[in-house]
Amino acid sequence: MIKTVIFDIDNTLYDYDKSHIPGMKALTDYCRSEFHLDEEEVLACYDQAMEITNRRIGTDTAAIHSRMLRFQCMTELLKQPLFPHVENMYHAYWDTLIDHAQPSPGILTLMEELKNRHIRIGIGTDMTASIQYKKLLKLGLAPYIDFIVTSQEAGVEKPHPHFFDLCLEKAGCLPEECAFVGDNQKKDVKGALDHGMTGIWYSQEKEPEGTFDFPVIVSYTDPEEFLCLLKQAVRR
Repeated sequence: MIKTVIFDIDNTLYDYDKSHIPGMKALTDYCRSEFHLDEEEVLACYDQAMEITNRRIGTDTAAIHSRMLRFQCMTELLKQPLFPHVENMYHAYWDTLIDHAQPSPGILTLMEELKNRHIRIGIGTDMTASIQYKKLLKLGLAPYIDFIVTSQEAGVEKPHPHFFDLCLEKAGCLPEECAFVGDNQKKDVKGALDHGMTGIWYSQEKEPEGTFDFPVIVSYTDPEEFLCLLKQAVRR
């Protein structure tokens, strides 16, 4: 039987893509006010800064997601003072994004049901730890979480085997007793399957096209449907 279910966060427990839009607007508004840039200039600078920071970091680790580093690079490109702009840009983006984040439909009820059935709940996410903790608190999911694995802690991003080793270590169960749910087929689903776990693809409320050789959940609004997927996975 499945004893532990591990969830990705972004685009799995909430709609990151939707929340990212007001976050970027807040960043753009700040840059327009402080640096007199238009939206196109801000977005071009943001993209350039992301490329530069990724090259500087040079490895696939949580640091590539750091908005603090990305906004630091933006101020360097714009020849603006680091203080107070980097931290102000960081808060403009993240505070706004998190403020707009809403839990995926049905996820709170599903987690309550998993807890009632004594199934442990974990988090497995590619991101820096502090911001992911803030998201879980805002989404109201924190009380249900038994453990968290971030790529910052693991030192590698999904689907690296070490990431899933750490997930299983914290889950305290065998791979076949653990399910991993995420929106990314390669990182979340295949990464889990390659590690002997059940990988479940969350299609974000959209009916998927085609057939898949792994379980697919369209919505969390029916907990019984999700529990059925877990039972079917055990029988495979």
